[in-house]
Amino acid sequence: MPMDHPTPEPQAVCSPITGSAIFIVATLAPGGDAAAKVRAWCTDIAALTRSVGKRVPSGNLSCICGFGSSAWNILFGSPRPASLHGFREFGAEGRRAVATPGDILLHIRAEQMDLCFELATQLLSSLGDAVSVVDEVQGFRYFDMRSIIGFVDGTENPVGRKAAHFTMVGDEDPLFAAGSYVLVQKYLHNMTAWNALSVEAQERVIGRTKLSDIELDDSIKPSCSHSALTTITKDGQEVKILRDNMPFGRPGAGEFGTYFIGYARSPEPMEQMLENMFVGKPPGNYDRLLDFSTAVTGGLFFVPSADLLEELADREPFHT
Repeated sequence: MPMDHPTPEPQAVCSPITGSAIFIVATLAPGGDAAAKVRAWCTDIAALTRSVGKRVPSGNLSCICGFGSSAWNILFGSPRPASLHGFREFGAEGRRAVATPGDILLHIRAEQMDLCFELATQLLSSLGDAVSVVDEVQGFRYFDMRSIIGFVDGTENPVGRKAAHFTMVGDEDPLFAAGSYVLVQKYLHNMTAWNALSVEAQERVIGRTKLSDIELDDSIKPSCSHSALTTITKDGQEVKILRDNMPFGRPGAGEFGTYFIGYARSPEPMEQMLENMFVGKPPGNYDRLLDFSTAVTGGLFFVPSADLLEELADREPFHT
């Protein structure tokens, strides 16, 4: 790390939540030429984001780029982030957090979709045939920060310095300071079954009131509710993650979904949440939201600091 920049600049993980987003997951093409092209592209991301964003300064355009475990080895070799590994599956058949292919994640955010669309176009054009897009989702903000199932999403997100504390790697892995781990899943919802529930039944599944977004009292909140199982504590302290989930869908195709995206300084709290949800706490006491929601993708990525992202362009891995 250059001596005049002792604290790396992070990517835009803690930027304000926006009205639109595009999530792109891509796999790396085989061969050294593709890897070299992706490494060179690492220096283009910030410049392209500035160029597109400057056209609408009020649009709050940002882009976050992360890399999967196997792709990191191919692209950059050692050293590697201490806790980066493949997505860990949880649960049983019919209720499973599945792992799906993914080497590169792009999380593009802005107040309006045209900015996201333009930046995605420019970024993918620069990559050319070095990657293949395996999943692309255009997300939108739904009324007053609600998910497609009608409940407010992300209420318990940390803010300010706490957001940085819970999302940024620190002294525990100094070579990757100011980086983050990000876990993504695409969920599809059975809205016919969900809407057949009464509001009170829905509130027991989520663990919060629907209209006012207030957490149910512990005396009445089921232990299998979504909020109960996704609250993680360690050494008596709550460990938070930063969510920027977005609804998506195609009404004509009967597709209604939530793109889950969570950032943390370690994969551990996010994986604990998935284990609680899909296996249960204790086992069998699983998240009842999964009776209506199915995870169809899953990936874990490391988001290097903005400074390291540019430096990675010059890091050619040594293969024996």
